[in-house]
Amino acid sequence: MPKTKVQGALSGLKVLDLTQALAGPFCTMLLADQGADVIKVEAPGIGDITRQMVPFPPEITDRKPFGGYFQSVNRNKRSIVIDLKQPEGKEILRSLVKESDVLVENFRAGVMEGLDLSYEALAEINPKLVYAAIRGFGDPRTGASPYSNWPAYDVIAQAMGGMMSITGQPGGSPTKVGPGVGDMIPASLMAFGVMSAIYEADKSGKGQFLDVAMYDSVLAFCERIVPQYSYTGEVPGLEGNGHPALCPFGLFPAKDGYVSIACPRDHFWGLLCQEMGREELIEDKRFKYNHSRVEFMEETLQIVSDWTRNLTKKELAEKLGSKLPFGPVQNAKDLFEDPHVSARDMLTLIEHPNTNKKYHITNTPIKMTKTPGGVRTGAPLLGEHTDDILKSYGLNEDQIAELRRKKIVI
Repeated sequence: MPKTKVQGALSGLKVLDLTQALAGPFCTMLLADQGADVIKVEAPGIGDITRQMVPFPPEITDRKPFGGYFQSVNRNKRSIVIDLKQPEGKEILRSLVKESDVLVENFRAGVMEGLDLSYEALAEINPKLVYAAIRGFGDPRTGASPYSNWPAYDVIAQAMGGMMSITGQPGGSPTKVGPGVGDMIPASLMAFGVMSAIYEADKSGKGQFLDVAMYDSVLAFCERIVPQYSYTGEVPGLEGNGHPALCPFGLFPAKDGYVSIACPRDHFWGLLCQEMGREELIEDKRFKYNHSRVEFMEETLQIVSDWTRNLTKKELAEKLGSKLPFGPVQNAKDLFEDPHVSARDMLTLIEHPNTNKKYHITNTPIKMTKTPGGVRTGAPLLGEHTDDILKSYGLNEDQIAELRRKKIVI
């Protein structure tokens, strides 16, 4: 008996994706991974700017389709090219809006208004529409920032939102977090916001405008710097690889790299002392409790480092892995070889256009037993689904050909 294809939890949800770069596409990717029908609306020309970003398969000399970066955050989507600067292009989008549940965009404030495609205008067409905007500094509808007209990318959000102020080695320079968290944090929050708004719209019959600022999102994820400053008046500084309130909690040297060890609870510290052969430290008043280890942090970290640097990451894993919070620092090659990654199906092979090869991208970390999500299709070619989408909205081949002749669609 053939297997029935399991539909994702968001199967049937229709999303218009007018985003590019990372924050917007990552948000709509999260929805698409769970089964939403995400229609990526791109402008004529190169479309989403990240189509041209590295890495590219080595055998491709014509780099027009897209690279691995675009593939990784635009899987499971369909692409249509519409010139929204032309009146007929705007009418096509309005037609799509009538049948959609969600519209996501990440233009600067005022761009959609300038196109006569504001939330208010589109809500007249579809009162149940959830209109989601990701901007660097938010939308004036929910709070007019003095930076509303500033462009923003990940590094700007990390800098202004406070994250860089505590990231880096003490005495050194503020450091950017490696991955684009200034984009992916607001993207994830927006996906949550969209589902919250959909839930409310299903009850009330009316949608709403929601926006998530990249600056606000990074600030919200800075965790402890706000209460630290508010409660103590002290400005938190660069924290290196440790934690200002937990010890030991951070990175330690090994013979062949680095490992992370976390002992926020005193019984974990006791277990670590036993493995180090330093049982006398368990009752030492300088190290017995977390607050005392924080007070004597330099001494505590030195004790642990002196022990770990004489062992390999594998040896440390064998000693600590099942006893207390521990993990080796892993690079991309290590991740590909880690049995956890395989067991959790976190890497998936996908075909790349113009090649006979498959390449890995990350799979969804959201695991569901009844309606599993994940990578179903690769990222779309520019305008790959234009005809299919327009036909599903009632246009015939002659009408589509005329729109294409006028370069309103591609």
